[in-house]
Amino acid sequence: MYATNYHRASSVQDAVKLKSGADEGKYLSGGMTLIATMKQRLAAPSDLVDLRHIPDLKGVSVNGKSVRIGAATTHYDVASSAELKAVCPAICAVAHGIGDPHVRHMGTIGGSVANNDPAADYPAALLGLDAVIVTNAREIKAGDFFTGLFETALEDGEMIVAISFDAPAKAAYSKFRNPASRYAMTGIFVARRDNGDVRVAVTGAGGDGVFRHSGMEAALAANWSADALSGVSVDPSGLLSDIHAGAEYRANLVKVMAKRAVAAA
Repeated sequence: MYATNYHRASSVQDAVKLKSGADEGKYLSGGMTLIATMKQRLAAPSDLVDLRHIPDLKGVSVNGKSVRIGAATTHYDVASSAELKAVCPAICAVAHGIGDPHVRHMGTIGGSVANNDPAADYPAALLGLDAVIVTNAREIKAGDFFTGLFETALEDGEMIVAISFDAPAKAAYSKFRNPASRYAMTGIFVARRDNGDVRVAVTGAGGDGVFRHSGMEAALAANWSADALSGVSVDPSGLLSDIHAGAEYRANLVKVMAKRAVAAA
């Protein structure tokens, strides 16, 4: 690991100020990706600004169906929130299925969302929930936030402070996990609102990261059942093909996982 300067931020304003004063600073939350990358000498930030000690970035609040999750809230705290489980158990299930206990107790929702790994679980959940990513400067709809592989709409120095969304009537997440990493080789988040609006978000399969499947959304809007997806085709072009699975295999997984998610919801 290359040498770096460590800073412990006490507030959001303090964190932004510390990073803006660094040559090549990085925000540090759970560090599940960043620290591992630094150990491999694939990243060499001049400064690390630790966000874990900022109280305003932690916790889950639920008001009716309106949900707000602080960016520094750990996967474990998301998974175990009784308030959250009462209105949106699907997001709790997403958090519970991330990594192993160590990762869930250290990793944070804001860090995962900001990293936007193409096989991460939260991007599909946020896109499926039509969530809003709240930063220190603005609010960004999930559909505008995720812009490509490891790419987001965050500007230099901008940091995520919270995630907000309105809980849907029904939702569920189903993923085919890599047995070694537990990352999604294909993961599907489905959600249906009281007004009939349906969203189907896919992670782990897209060559350009998380995406929505309009064909499945239309089918489920007409008939909310797993059987409604039988006649929907999934185009393998544009899907990932790697050592774990080819594009054709992932195309089949998209359909299978979607059916399982609808059945679970």
